[in-house]
Amino acid sequence: MQSVNLGKSGLKVSRLCLGTMTYGSKSWRPWILDEEESKPFLRRALEAGINFFDTADMYSIGASEEVVGRALREMASREEVVIATKCFFAIGKGPNGRGLSRKHIMDAIDGSLRRLGVEYVDLYQIHRFDPETPIEETLEALHDVVKAGKARYIGASSMYAWQFAKMQYTADLHGWTRFVSMQPHYNLVYREEEREMIPFCIDQGVGVIPWSPLARGFLAGNRTREKQGGETERSKSDEYAHDMYYSAGDFEVVDRVVEVAKRRGVKPAQIALAWVLHKPGITAPIVGASKLQQLEDAIGALDIRLDAEETAFLEEPYQPHAVLGHR
Repeated sequence: MQSVNLGKSGLKVSRLCLGTMTYGSKSWRPWILDEEESKPFLRRALEAGINFFDTADMYSIGASEEVVGRALREMASREEVVIATKCFFAIGKGPNGRGLSRKHIMDAIDGSLRRLGVEYVDLYQIHRFDPETPIEETLEALHDVVKAGKARYIGASSMYAWQFAKMQYTADLHGWTRFVSMQPHYNLVYREEEREMIPFCIDQGVGVIPWSPLARGFLAGNRTREKQGGETERSKSDEYAHDMYYSAGDFEVVDRVVEVAKRRGVKPAQIALAWVLHKPGITAPIVGASKLQQLEDAIGALDIRLDAEETAFLEEPYQPHAVLGHR
């Protein structure tokens, strides 16, 4: 497994990041894998050389952090793994139980460290932009989290490029900690981040770690215009995916993915992931897996290199989308 720097930072991460929203408690979502079901995925990821694990406090309302933290403490030394978590969405009660206020950030980092069972996280990310809190308040709080030794680096997730640029500029202006990574929504059927966010990250040396590189399984090629539910429990009940994808243009892209996969003798999901892996500026796509074969397929995608003709063939039917995933 190749390791690369996360942006201009010195932090080395594997070319794949294992997303862990799938692991936690079924009481949150019926498709979640519980602790014992989750362990084989984390163990296999480590065996394959994946050292980068992404979670969030809102996944299973904290249970994901607990499951991931226990497994990684059991299976690896703390220095070997890069643990990333996020804050923003509601996890506590009351008006201060969400957002990016100083109060919520300070409470959230302590809660995440307690659930993960670690003294620090490697990457602490804001899960979304908070228009209700001054960015100076958010940035100073994140800087203090780093200076207190509770996080090594900070990152951000889906927002407009102008918002991210403003935050980086403000951090520079005050001498506060800069974001080293951006976690945008990016895949073959949602490429709007190519307009501004990804070019900005390349220019600024910010690592790009896309979420949903397979469009919540839509690019696996097992959904049709007539049968829009996939093979997993999640795909059959995922209303969020139906709100974002499934347009006529999206299905045309999937048809191309399936065709290239047949020519290559590989899985459609591997073609879609290989496309993301080799786009400019991409550090490590965040992949989820509820079946071990899905994880094996993701690992296998690292060896697939698409040529210019194949890339153009996959990209040609793309239709612009409204902004998706910022809220």
